[in-house]
Amino acid sequence: MVTKAYFVLVVAVALQRMLEVRVSRLNEAELKARGALEHAQEQMPVMVAVHTAWLVCIFLEVGLLDRPFRGGLAFFSLVVFCAGQVLRLLAIHALGTRWTVKVITLPRESPVTGGVFRYLRHPNYVGVILEIAALPLIHGAWLTAVVFSVLNGLLLSRRIRAEEQALQASSDYAERFADRPRLWPKLGGPTSDADPSSEQ
Repeated sequence: MVTKAYFVLVVAVALQRMLEVRVSRLNEAELKARGALEHAQEQMPVMVAVHTAWLVCIFLEVGLLDRPFRGGLAFFSLVVFCAGQVLRLLAIHALGTRWTVKVITLPRESPVTGGVFRYLRHPNYVGVILEIAALPLIHGAWLTAVVFSVLNGLLLSRRIRAEEQALQASSDYAERFADRPRLWPKLGGPTSDADPSSEQ
């Protein structure tokens, strides 16, 4: 049985995703007015379907399979989920109006290298990875966590490849991020060549 607190949390995540889509559309309109280009359009329906099914399957697994709420697992998973939220919010903040859920680039404008992007190329995707795995586990929905982590991994492998190719073709992305890891930070702190005021 789905606990009331968990139900509220999952619904809040769904509402958050809807709000992010709204913000993304506003940013997208502004970027395209400045000459931005959209890439990998065929990936968006798949990404929307995966994230929607993920939220639905959380409720189905917890409710139909009667997954128990276990305090220790719930606490650990909640911490991981919150870490994912923090990473995504830091990435959105660093990108500002350059942030969209679609792959959109501004030709001849340098990528964002400040904020959390000093440490990683794709902190937002690390956040998504953590959220996809952790949110179901808060209420013991391990099957949803495993299945959608795999699906998300396959989706992100294509998404990251398309995004990096687009950025390399339209900016000095390859040079600025040459020594920065894609998803997991290096020990020893951030690189020193980043300009916190530069954009993506």
